[in-house]
Amino acid sequence: MKKRSFLFFVIISTFLLILSACGTSSSKDATSTEGEESSEKNSLRIVTNAAYAPFEYFDGDKIVGFDVDLINALAEETGYEVEIEHVGWDPIFVEIESNRADLSIGAITINDERKQTFDFSHPYFLSTNKILVPEDSAIQSGEELKGHIVAVQTGTTGSEAVEKLLGKNHKDIKKFEDNNIAIQELLQGGAAAVVADNTVVEEYVKNNSDQKLKVVEDSSSFEQEFYGFMFPKGSKLKAEFDQALNTLYDNGTYVEIYEKWFGVEPNLETLKEQQ
Repeated sequence: MKKRSFLFFVIISTFLLILSACGTSSSKDATSTEGEESSEKNSLRIVTNAAYAPFEYFDGDKIVGFDVDLINALAEETGYEVEIEHVGWDPIFVEIESNRADLSIGAITINDERKQTFDFSHPYFLSTNKILVPEDSAIQSGEELKGHIVAVQTGTTGSEAVEKLLGKNHKDIKKFEDNNIAIQELLQGGAAAVVADNTVVEEYVKNNSDQKLKVVEDSSSFEQEFYGFMFPKGSKLKAEFDQALNTLYDNGTYVEIYEKWFGVEPNLETLKEQQ
């Protein structure tokens, strides 16, 4: 009888110890999960294509630019810490759609096709595409690109605009991973022109006067565009960053950042009209 009682006691004790261990493990797991969720709420992973001066580019091993200064100011306003990671142009869309990143910066044009898959902040920048050509080029408009080889960055509105002019997948359109490579193709004589965002080509000409390039504007061929920060569909961050952006518009922070990078005042009225 005593042996049976003792055996029963051992079995019950062992069972209780197992339950206790499971409870402790679950508690630790729950605490760990809560900590991870808390961390995720306070720290954002931001992906970009850091080959798009002056919006985002590498200065040594550090990513800098207009977009970087602006997103840091917005993060401070919303109370988030941010980690900015260069992944390249096409991968930013994959990272956001798969929810592996919280948002993307990258001079990303807001359009109806992209809005089907992603959410965008209020517009924060007004842009248009322009033509970059050698100083002695006779090209003066988008129409005059016909019959010439044109270099563009793949997946951009500049690429789309040139396809509208020359035809989709036209043999005279050369597509590259980023605008810097497209410009090098122009300099090496492999293309007669580059079509890209106005700020990109204007900044390049300003900083590389020895390369004897000029910028051609054609508002009839290239429409106005607006940039936005890109979020996964349904992200709660959109509303927070929209509110913060309006705060920066009103308190002068946006103007200060804009003038630092572009040397002129932004058209705030036009940006606000797009909200």
